[in-house]
Amino acid sequence: MKRKSKIIMIIIDLVLCAVLIWLDQITKIWATGLKQGDPIIIIDKVIQFRYLENFGAAFGMLQNSRIIFLIISVVVFAFIAYVYIKVPDDKKYIKFHICLAFILAGALGNTIDRFFLGYVRDFIYFNLINFPIFNVADCYITCCMIWLVIMIMFCYKEEDFDFLSRKKSK
Repeated sequence: MKRKSKIIMIIIDLVLCAVLIWLDQITKIWATGLKQGDPIIIIDKVIQFRYLENFGAAFGMLQNSRIIFLIISVVVFAFIAYVYIKVPDDKKYIKFHICLAFILAGALGNTIDRFFLGYVRDFIYFNLINFPIFNVADCYITCCMIWLVIMIMFCYKEEDFDFLSRKKSK
């Protein structure tokens, strides 16, 4: 029975991940239409949609390092898969599962772009603070990494993550 509920939890996470990737890719396809025109102003001098082909990482780091990004992606995917396999299917880990699904979806969404296009399609620009242009996948990763850190700091105890160590908990 325990194994069956674990498989169901992973299937739910994968379906959530697939939906999130689909949403990310749809927004990027839509944003490609911005290539030819002027940016779309959402709130004047605050936020706009402006298309950018990003050949690097955040803040323009590691420009044209496609192979490095793909290798990092494989390592991230392997780590997330390891955690998925190890995390108990207990109710207290549901938020943790959701967080991982969003992070995985964001990483996969950007990896799909890098693999097939050689760059990531970015289009959300906060010109109020001149923040680098980003996309929906970046939002998934950033928001859920913050959420994950907050949960680890305030919701979970150290022993709640004993499942990640090789030692069996008592």
